Amino acid sequence: QEQLVESGGGSVEAGGSLRLSCVASGFTFSTTYLGWFREAPGKEREGVASIASVGSAIYADSVKGRFTISKDNAKNTLYLQMNSLKPEDTALYYCGAGRSFYRGIRTLRPTDYNYWGQGTQVTVSS
Repeated sequence: QEQLVESGGGSVEAGGSLRLSCVASGFTFSTTYLGWFREAPGKEREGVASIASVGSAIYADSVKGRFTISKDNAKNTLYLQMNSLKPEDTALYYCGAGRSFYRGIRTLRPTDYNYWGQGTQVTVSS
């Protein structure tokens, strides 16, 4: 049974860093694309970063140069290193997964994902 479990959220001051983790059970990483998304109060879920099964990544413009997505295939774990955090990064962060035999897929569209974790809260104070 597929399951995604996020951790690592918390409260930090602006300029600080956090690393989110997402353990993915029931997935074969060689045929799974993964992504991080966030949802702020009153806003729609938006894509933050996505990584293809081959390892290439894309980022939302708002986080380029500050966030890094990575994964450990042996541990079936997805990461999001977040540096230089800003108050506008405050949101509930979710990891998502989708399956494809095309190993180059990376996508920031939430509708492209079939599986979701429960979310982890990130709060950045000014």
